[in-house]
Amino acid sequence: MDRKFLINLCILIALICVAGLIMIGMGPIKREVPTEQEWERARVEDQVIYNELTGTEEIEGWEPQGISAGAKILVGIVLILVVATYGAIFFGFYILPKAVHRFTHMFYGSAEEVEADPMHDARAFFARGDYEGAIAGYRAVALAQPENRFPWVEIAKIQHENLEDLDASIETLRTALESREWRVNDTAFFMFRLADLYENEKDDKPQSVSILHQVVELFPETRHSANATHRLRELGAI
Repeated sequence: MDRKFLINLCILIALICVAGLIMIGMGPIKREVPTEQEWERARVEDQVIYNELTGTEEIEGWEPQGISAGAKILVGIVLILVVATYGAIFFGFYILPKAVHRFTHMFYGSAEEVEADPMHDARAFFARGDYEGAIAGYRAVALAQPENRFPWVEIAKIQHENLEDLDASIETLRTALESREWRVNDTAFFMFRLADLYENEKDDKPQSVSILHQVVELFPETRHSANATHRLRELGAI
């Protein structure tokens, strides 16, 4: 733990303790009249006298005990201000920054987590307009995470939209599709994307229809099959 934090925490605790001892040491608030016990003891000891000026009884030699309420309140306010000021400084320098850091970490993640993003470099290349560098970065992620379709999708997207190389984009999708045994949703995604490119970009309707038929055959009684069948009807292929 931070040494300065511990030192200042000890100082703050010491100030609180000293303030408490001072308040206790000041004793009770001054009493303006004797207590019942003092009156009883004075009568037993024959110390009660009559004050002709005020017309009241008094205890001989009795003086008010304790500190005045105003003085005690004033000292208390001063002590509270001293402790509160140091406490605020301690909080501002040591507690608040840690709390803000923890809050920020909770909602936005730490810098280490950002750097740990395997696709961080690829995105950085893309942001700078280095599309070949971005493709290389995504290929590295595809090798490290073979079950992740996202880097393949991004490569194909860059080739199609940024490099304007439709054939390379199609080849990337085909390579990805054949590279491993994908989950159903991933396989269907690649196939629908290929069918779309063949139909709308290559103007190759027969190839698009062929891929959609494959989807129906591979995934019968699924939403993918239903979507492919719907599209085939729209194309007049069934």
